[in-house]
Parts: sequence; structure tokens; C-alpha cells
Amino acid sequence: MIPVTRPFLPPKTEYQRYLDGIWERNWLTNNGPLVNELELSLKEYLGLDHLLFVSNGTIAIQLAIKALDLKGEIITTPFSYVATTSSIVWEGCTPVFVDIFPDRLTIDPGKIEAAITPQTSAILATHVYGIPCEVEAIQQIADRHGLKVIYDGAHAFGVKVKGKSIFEYGDISTCSFHATKLFHTIEGGSVVAKDPELIKRMAYLRNFGQDGFERFNGVGINGKNSEFHAAMGLAVLPYMTDILQKREDQSNFYKKLLKELRVHFPNTDGIERYNHSYFPILFQEEGQLLRSMEILVNHGVGSRRYFYPGLNKLDYTTGICPVSDGISSKVLCLPLYHTLSKEEQKMIARLLLRVQNNPIG
Repeated sequence: MIPVTRPFLPPKTEYQRYLDGIWERNWLTNNGPLVNELELSLKEYLGLDHLLFVSNGTIAIQLAIKALDLKGEIITTPFSYVATTSSIVWEGCTPVFVDIFPDRLTIDPGKIEAAITPQTSAILATHVYGIPCEVEAIQQIADRHGLKVIYDGAHAFGVKVKGKSIFEYGDISTCSFHATKLFHTIEGGSVVAKDPELIKRMAYLRNFGQDGFERFNGVGINGKNSEFHAAMGLAVLPYMTDILQKREDQSNFYKKLLKELRVHFPNTDGIERYNHSYFPILFQEEGQLLRSMEILVNHGVGSRRYFYPGLNKLDYTTGICPVSDGISSKVLCLPLYHTLSKEEQKMIARLLLRVQNNPIG
């Protein structure tokens, strides 16, 4: 079976070295030394001043909403993973959906202002498949209307815009370090903010609001992460250059193999550093996608309709987003991971071309 993704695992001996230290210290969680080392290492690697390691990418979004004290409506994208929307609802706010660009698949800033009401408190946008949002245009809108900006950067580790990490933009940026992501800690995530007071607030929030042994600073949650998860992150981080290069090579090879396939790819032109976190293809119609998925699974190949359905189609949301609806019905992510071989990519391409050349058989 060829899965749609497979976690990168560092050499076991390197992870074991960190585990040996955990056993010696007998310090398993609660802001341990490896958690602190990982935060410092990530700030250095990404060129950031402030970053907190948290339990997952969903908690990261919820902490961001809570730290900014958001109420009312939050303008967001329908084309993202469900956690983007469920976090808004979980925190007692209302998602208001704005449609996306048909080529880059990120939220269309030109449609945001029409959705702003007196109840709007923020914009929460997603960098889709590592493709960065129009961050400057979004910030200008936010500044004009006094809104906060949160970015869901679950797919955007390592992406740069104008010489800076994509996480430098907005009031708070979040990331997922789930095992399926480019950089992972098995389970995990992060929050990033330029304002040190916001970071301080989120540090309280992720630890129940605890301020010392017998004091509390507001209502918090358990958003901490363990030494074991931090150890995996520290073991994976030195391989990020190789991981990113391999993804780029694999993506370019796919495009070469699929040049005769009647599909198109999201527009990644002009991105200073793109991370190739996924390999999505956009079919001309849904039937072609479904036939392609069928032949792939019949030959032991995984794929994923990432993202389907659109978040405006959930049983607790509403919104008219025709571009996103059309894209979500026709987009399919192909296998992409560090150990995927060229022979496997060739087989996947042959199967997809077979569907195109024999649409009935």
C-alpha cells in the first residue's frame, strides 16, 4: 500500500539519545528542558523572536482566539481543514465565510470588506498547501477596520514572504506539528506573535492560567506538550533542508510525469520559499476525480480529497462560496512523503493517465 502521506522518522539512535536524557532527569512534561530547547531551536531556524510549543494545531488556534479576546464574527475561509472553523465555533464566535482565489486557493481579500459588519472582530485565514495568503492586502483591510488577524499556518512551515517567515505576519500565526506535516513532533503545534505581551498571555493560557504554584492568571486550558514530543521535534529539525529539497524534487517529477494529464495545479508563482507540503491536482470535473480515486485504491494507492467538503457545507455552518465549492469537488492530493520512490510516482502517473485515456473501462 502506498499511503497519501507517511511521517518522516529520524534515525532511531538519535531519538533514543533524547529519550535517555528524559529517563535520567525523570522530567516528562510541564515545560521541561527539551520543550525549551525545541522552542529556542525553532525560533532560530525560522528567524522568529517569539514562539510557544503547544499540544496541537487546533489548540493553537483556540489559544489565539482566546488571547485576542475575540467575540462576535470572524471572517474566514471555507477551504481549509475543519479545525479552522471548529475552533472559531468552539470559542463562541461565528464563522463568516469569504470565497477563495481559483488559482491560489487562499482567501480572496477583495471579497473580505463586503463581509465586515459591526460584529466582526477578526480575520482568520489559512495558508493553503503552503501557499501564503495575500498577507499585506489582508493587513491593510484589518488596519482600516480595526480587526485582528490570525493565520492558520498548519501547512506553511518553512515558507517565506519578503525575506521573513510567513509566521511573522498577522497578530498571531499558528502551526501544526502533527505527524503528517513536514516538520512534526508526532502531535504538536505552535503559536507565534510579535507582541511579547500576547506570548506571555498565551503562555498562561496553555498552562491552566497558572502563575506560580498557588496563583492563577485568568482562565486557561491544558495546551502543554511533553518532553517525548519535543524530543521527536529536535531529532527531526536537523533534516528539514533535506526534507524540503526532497519534496521539491518529487513535486517537479510529478509535474513532468503528469504533463499529458488534463489537470492543473495551484499557482505557486512568486513565492520566495515554497515548501511543497502537498501535491494537489485539480481535475476538470468531479467524475474524473472519482474514477481516478477508484483506480488508485484498486492498485493500493492512497489519495485524499483535501479539502472536501468545504467548511461552509458543515452541519453547523452556512455560506455561499461557489469558487471554493467547485475547487473542493475537484481537488485531489497525491502521495507525497520522504521515502516515496520515483518508481512509485511513475506507477501513480500511469494509473491516472489510464483513467484519462480509458474513461469508461
